[in-house]
Amino acid sequence: MSRGKLYLVPAPLDFGCDTQAPLQEVMPLGTLQAAAGLTHWICENAKSARAFLKRIDGVVPLAAPLQAQQIHELPREVHKKGDHHAGQFDARPLLAAALAGTDIGLLSEAGMPAVADPGSSVVRAAHELGIAVMPLTGPVSLLLALAASGLNGQNFAFVGYLPQDAEARTQRIRELESLALRTGQTQLFIETPYRNAALLQALMQTLQHNTRLAVARGLTLASADIRSETVKAWRARPPGTDDRMPAVFAIGR
Repeated sequence: MSRGKLYLVPAPLDFGCDTQAPLQEVMPLGTLQAAAGLTHWICENAKSARAFLKRIDGVVPLAAPLQAQQIHELPREVHKKGDHHAGQFDARPLLAAALAGTDIGLLSEAGMPAVADPGSSVVRAAHELGIAVMPLTGPVSLLLALAASGLNGQNFAFVGYLPQDAEARTQRIRELESLALRTGQTQLFIETPYRNAALLQALMQTLQHNTRLAVARGLTLASADIRSETVKAWRARPPGTDDRMPAVFAIGR
């Protein structure tokens, strides 16, 4: 029996935002058509997965009614601890339908699954089981932010979340800045939206005045705001009230 495929389905970047972009403006039609044809899903959160499928159905009719979609959530510990370490989580049982010949979609709440989001364990398991992995085209906030930053796009690193503890966060910022200034490698990182203001304040207080800081908020939305200036310029013109939109931060030279 031929195996099904694992499709990596990107989701819009407006999860948790007050407004949403029209789906057909931020997602290619081919991706929406491929997603609409799937009936089995592995996701980060079933509720948000159903909301996304409902949006798809408004553009391309789903192959099966929403209530008939087979949706399986990744375990909560995968969200909290990550699933990128070999042997930490065995995702092979979630791929039983693909082994039986049915295509499966992997979905996160925003952007590309397994990139700054859970899902790598599922992708790794698919390769181990001989299931073809098919990434679909869609918005990836890290690359959009990098392209819009004016920073080095030839040499860059995504370092995830910075520490929440103020002292540890300051130390980490200094480490990343030293690396960026010494090597020219752009450093990208993110934060939970409600802590964006605290992180931005820490960056302005800690970074050297000639270091370039870029912040890209609300990417793909009409209200998107992308600012890339030296820290000296940031300090001279501090940002306004934080609107808690999803953001990507980058520092470099």
